[in-house]
Amino acid sequence: MTSAKSVIVGTAGHIDHGKTSLVKALTGMDADRLEEEKRRGITIDLGFASLELPMPAGGDVLRLGFVDVPGHERFVRNMLAGIGGIDVVLLVVAANEGIMPQTREHLDICRLLGIRRGITVLTKSDLVDAETLDVVRMEVEEFLRGTFLDATQAPVIAVSTVTGAGIAELKLTLARVASQALAKDAAAFVRLPIDRVFTMKGFGTVVTGTLITGTIAAAGSQSELGVFPALAGSPQRVRVRGVQVHGGSAAEARAGERTALNLAGVSVEQLARGMMLATPDALVASQRIDARLHLLSSAKPLKHRAKVHFHAYAGEQIAEVYVQGDVKCVVPGGKALVQLRLAAPVLLLPGDHFILRQFSPMVTIGGGEVVDAHPLAKSAKSAVSSKGASKGASKAEAARWREILASGSAEEKLGARIARRGRDGLSLAQAVAETGLRREPLEQLAATLVEACSAVRTNDLFLDAQEFKQLAEEMLKTVWAFHAANPLVAGMGRGELEEKLRAAREVFAFTLAALVRAGKLGQTGEAVHVAGRSVQMKDDETEARAEIERGFASAGLQVPALKEVFAGLKVDLVRAQKIVTLMLRQKTLVKVSEELVFHGKALEELRARVLGLKSTAGSAQTSPVRLDVARFKELTGVSRKYAIPLLEWLDRERVTRRVGDARELL
Repeated sequence: MTSAKSVIVGTAGHIDHGKTSLVKALTGMDADRLEEEKRRGITIDLGFASLELPMPAGGDVLRLGFVDVPGHERFVRNMLAGIGGIDVVLLVVAANEGIMPQTREHLDICRLLGIRRGITVLTKSDLVDAETLDVVRMEVEEFLRGTFLDATQAPVIAVSTVTGAGIAELKLTLARVASQALAKDAAAFVRLPIDRVFTMKGFGTVVTGTLITGTIAAAGSQSELGVFPALAGSPQRVRVRGVQVHGGSAAEARAGERTALNLAGVSVEQLARGMMLATPDALVASQRIDARLHLLSSAKPLKHRAKVHFHAYAGEQIAEVYVQGDVKCVVPGGKALVQLRLAAPVLLLPGDHFILRQFSPMVTIGGGEVVDAHPLAKSAKSAVSSKGASKGASKAEAARWREILASGSAEEKLGARIARRGRDGLSLAQAVAETGLRREPLEQLAATLVEACSAVRTNDLFLDAQEFKQLAEEMLKTVWAFHAANPLVAGMGRGELEEKLRAAREVFAFTLAALVRAGKLGQTGEAVHVAGRSVQMKDDETEARAEIERGFASAGLQVPALKEVFAGLKVDLVRAQKIVTLMLRQKTLVKVSEELVFHGKALEELRARVLGLKSTAGSAQTSPVRLDVARFKELTGVSRKYAIPLLEWLDRERVTRRVGDARELL
């Protein structure tokens, strides 16, 4: 059984140079679908056709999907809507006219979009003699020298759609060139840019596009997609009811195929060219994009914050160009890292290509490649670390991260994404949204970083190893400083420590746990302290503590007020309060109410005395033993001032339970 390799072929070239006729001669299909196109004899919008050819080596079948684009300069925006996903370009030049303005612009667009394979086709060869055809061929070869269509690397074939001359040769050459195209990733997340939306009677909403990545089926988990950009909140979900590939019904569509989808859950009015269908709950649209820009030599200098028309796949919108670094202008023919701030969100990923056209008049001025579709905004509320993470990053460090994201290895790029998040860390879900990679390959990349001691991991969160080291050092330093300033306090409150360090909660917890495991810090309840360190008291403080304990121990249940105790001590009020706080934490003293503090032993004796009422009542008594305020006062010899708070404490300790004005022993 033979398998099929899908390749998208796009046409490019000046108006009336025979692009549509060429597609018809190759496929037998008329790509002009609009009545106005047929009447005027020009292609206004995108046209589509398909063709199957045998692979040059035999066995497999090449399934070619053709995207026929308009050549008129007024319809370049339509041309851009279709050329974004192509693998092979047919640059069409009419032998009777040669190189024309749109020939140049279309070639520039193909180069800027990173297209690497193509064939130059000299059409209308029947309209010129052999000598003229040779001259045109030389002119074209000179024009293409140094490009991906250089005649030393890419074929130039003369054809006539009238006589059929050269068509057979073109098919053979097309099969050879197309077979070399890299296969698109059918296992990746789905991304289908919408280039047409219409209603079909009996079916409802239908969209078409070139499936960039992933696999779409009309059943199961692969049938649910999200519509990007989301107008508000999460992307709208739609369900695929039917799939067509290259004009025929199919069980599924795979990356690299011209695809039509019959959708449920959405109306035609809710969709438009330029939107994208994608795997839900994985990818996120963005309005800021860091990119590597190449400005054409024919363009004017591009100033910082210049407005341009931004084209990516089937979408178009206004963008503002922020030139990165100290230079605030991109010179003609120059390259630069820029940030594009878009009028509306788009779903793009690193490696995607785009085209920029001048704001007015609309001519192509450049294009480039997405480096980061989710750059961190300077105003983002990210943690600020000593190394300058996120918001606090130095210009030099931010520039270094951009360079790594632009040209680093896969591991280096992930490492840069983790590092720039600082103490917030990078979650696996964020890494998926930023890179477009599935969890499995990201897990492998992250494991390499962890093994190389470049990152640490806690659950699904990754932290830069240097950031972790500095956070741990700062945590130790902060706790030591707290001890120095508060020698009478057992430890620093965990919440206070977390607030001072300003790290993400999971990062903070991970770092604290690591220091506890290493024997550098300890935690008692909510108090964090240096491991092995106890409260450090001066002689007068030790004496005051002993005096406080003697006073409460001897008072039994008729304790004095704290202010009376403080008044008789030799230490100042602040230190006296800290000593009492320490004794409360150590449970030497127990706070029963805002005003009353008792010695722990006195309360334990009270508990035993109250529970002893059960044995006094005898085993024959079946009803609960009751204790009212009067009986409690008689039992303990205390006044009402102490009786009520103590009874409430017994309730909290589940020794008694209040029933009306009395208590029952539990």
